Amino acid sequence: MKTVEIIGYTRENLGKTESKNLRIESFVPCVVYGGKKQIHFSAPMILFRDLVYTPEARFVELNIEGEVTKAILQDIQFHPVSEVILHADFLELFDNKPIKMSIPIVTHGIAPGIQSGGKLIMKMPKLMIKSLPKDMPENIDVDISKLELGKSIKVADLIPKEYEVLTNPLVTICSVNIPRVMKVETKEEEFTEDGETVQEEKAED
Repeated sequence: MKTVEIIGYTRENLGKTESKNLRIESFVPCVVYGGKKQIHFSAPMILFRDLVYTPEARFVELNIEGEVTKAILQDIQFHPVSEVILHADFLELFDNKPIKMSIPIVTHGIAPGIQSGGKLIMKMPKLMIKSLPKDMPENIDVDISKLELGKSIKVADLIPKEYEVLTNPLVTICSVNIPRVMKVETKEEEFTEDGETVQEEKAED
């Protein structure tokens, strides 16, 4: 998995006023935990661009005044109006300790249902995964080459890997929906066939 480097500076004052001043200067108040101690620091907001504003999952290399810590973004808070990052929480990584991450789904193959006029609907673009850091995938590959019209792929249909999927097995990942036009045409065909059958029966009588 790709890694984003974020350079940080330790914080001595943790009050609301200090946090507000940091945001005014385009810095994000942060904390990293999960290790021997919590580390409060701040980092330039621009460095979060490749971590937050992307659909891809990323590891993080925190460089806090020369001390490097591997981590993942655990939680992030935005201002409800301006979308400015208010605070970020990081979880320190350890090689022998499993972690949980929301990993994007990538489909491949050509679904027969799409070739028949259907539309692919992604109902679950990401899945919650648990694994050791070394086994955490960048994305989850889903084969749709056998997905027929009106059919779906559920979490339970995935082939087990080196990770554990925590999302409910009954949840639908994607499906090929039947367009309304095709549904109407099908009903009209059924009605016509039924009418012809009735006429044939009356003719025999």
